[in-house]
Amino acid sequence: MSPTPLATQADLEAALQRSLDPAQAAMAIRRASARVRKHCRQQFTLVENETITLPGNGRVLRLPQRPLVLDDTHLLTVVELFGITNVEYTALEGRDYTRIGTELTRGEAWWTPTRLMGFPWLRPQGIWSQRVRVTYSHGYAEVPDDVVDVVLDLAQMSMTNPQGLRSESIDDYSRTFAAETIGGAQLTPEHKLALRPYRVGGFSVDPVT
Repeated sequence: MSPTPLATQADLEAALQRSLDPAQAAMAIRRASARVRKHCRQQFTLVENETITLPGNGRVLRLPQRPLVLDDTHLLTVVELFGITNVEYTALEGRDYTRIGTELTRGEAWWTPTRLMGFPWLRPQGIWSQRVRVTYSHGYAEVPDDVVDVVLDLAQMSMTNPQGLRSESIDDYSRTFAAETIGGAQLTPEHKLALRPYRVGGFSVDPVT
């Protein structure tokens, strides 16, 4: 199933102040959403109780999607997997690891981490096992306005030049299209600056609690 678009046809029509063909609008928004997601490496829309397996072997385990959603119906479950037999150990926050945002740090900072300090002995210290299975919820109930703005801007570029033309002429009238609209709308430096807080490796985003 394709991810939920990050804007709606109504948003795009309001931005352009005109009605649009539903199929063309949907395609423009879908492509713009995909470019924003690819750049930021984030889904943005709410994903509930997703289960993934991450590589461990370090002190810090970073959840790939943010913000983390934690409440009575959205829990964080962390299970260490050991060896080819898949022996499982459920790690608990405050006992086996500490959490800041989407970073889970195994053990105590003042201990030198070794594999011998992990499951099942002296478990408050150590490093994560080779593989860690995590079930968590992430994303926004409503996509942030600045992200929607970038998606709409990209979609507008596509709608103004759907054929990817460099220029067109009709009788005595001619116009040249912006380079960003040729071959599909591309993120501009201004777009990337606006998306920097959401991009993995950029500034951190406060988690949803």
